[in-house]
Amino acid sequence: MKKILLLGAGRSASVLIEYLVSQAAAEQWEVAIGDVCVDHLPSSVQLSSYTHTFVFDVHNREQREREIAKAEVVISMLPALFHPLVAQSCLALGRHLITASYVTPELKALSAAAEAKGLVFVMECGLDPGIDHMSAMKIIHQVKQQGGTVTAFKSFTGGLLAPESDNNPWHYKFTWNPRNVIVAGQGTARYIENGTYKYIPYPQLFKRTETILVDGFGYFDGYANRDSLSYRQPYGLQEVPTLLRGTLRRSGYCQAWQVLVQLGLTDDSYVLENSANMTYRELVESFLPGTDQELTLKERVAAHVGLAPDAEELYMVGWTGLFDELPIGLENATPAQALEKLLVPRWKLSPGDKDMIVMQHLLEYDLNGEHKQLTSSLVVLGEDEVHTAMAKTVGLPIGIATKLLLQGQIQQRGVVVPLQPELYEPILAELEQLGVQFTEKEE
Repeated sequence: MKKILLLGAGRSASVLIEYLVSQAAAEQWEVAIGDVCVDHLPSSVQLSSYTHTFVFDVHNREQREREIAKAEVVISMLPALFHPLVAQSCLALGRHLITASYVTPELKALSAAAEAKGLVFVMECGLDPGIDHMSAMKIIHQVKQQGGTVTAFKSFTGGLLAPESDNNPWHYKFTWNPRNVIVAGQGTARYIENGTYKYIPYPQLFKRTETILVDGFGYFDGYANRDSLSYRQPYGLQEVPTLLRGTLRRSGYCQAWQVLVQLGLTDDSYVLENSANMTYRELVESFLPGTDQELTLKERVAAHVGLAPDAEELYMVGWTGLFDELPIGLENATPAQALEKLLVPRWKLSPGDKDMIVMQHLLEYDLNGEHKQLTSSLVVLGEDEVHTAMAKTVGLPIGIATKLLLQGQIQQRGVVVPLQPELYEPILAELEQLGVQFTEKEE
């Protein structure tokens, strides 16, 4: 029996766990699943003869190393800040590692040592990063193999709501870590457009959107991710005149979020005074100049951000409860933490809610004297609030990569991102069989 250790059993791991269990008999796997709590796992997992669940504390070095030593490959679905701890233990104990998270400088520094030990640390193998890389490289390689020259590449991804569950004015609910949504985009976005470097500072980011049409699902707004330029080298597009990666939201979201940015409510850099006893109305008031009580709070916010009081954006902001006498109730909270606490119950997936993943690549290229455009789109719908499209698109690539590794089909060693056909071809092929399929349109 080949032994797999899965660390992290939260919502994002639900489909991955089912995949591992479904493959265990045929592949002769034993799957150990550890997290701070495992009681929520379904009986089909708890009672399977191929699985073992246990309470796990990543900070407990003795337990961490004992459990990792038992496995041939470790899958980490823990928060990204714990990956270095897990990776160091994997390196010391000679165990392979697979994660969905970005390669940080700290993890990249382990590549040579891992390679020397014959280990592979497969990273960025989820949705974004992950499926975005694999699907992008497939079409980029196709164009190059035909002799074409890529002149523009844009890629957008969004974790959104399925149309039947889209029942709030923001057209959005949390399907991933809420904190990451609150602080998204902070810093300066960098990309290249028609040979000119472009920079968007955070206060302007949500004003600068691009409209994206996905057949059958309508229009979306895309805003630039923080760093698109770093993808030129790994994608083999060092000379491309236009390269942009971005995030998708439904129309209206970015415009309303811009109000929160302008007010300062997404700031995570300082602690509010007496936040435990402050209300959200008082919080908003604290960001406004003056104390003119002749105008309503909504009217004063409108004047401050340059909108009409009856603007749709202000209706959306008011819907959150920010203008109400609701207690924050958090000690030493940053504005971003206070905002997160307010939004989590309002943007929580309700029983029966379905989410939706949308990804689109827009690739322009020259071939045989003609200018062409290729659009590659992916839409995945969730089944319910547990078996989400997010869990499916994050978990399945990891599960498939684990199978390929244990079957001896991954020859690369060191820290690896799935940019080469050896990895992306079989993963994309099995994803297609499982309903995660791109549609392509060429013009």
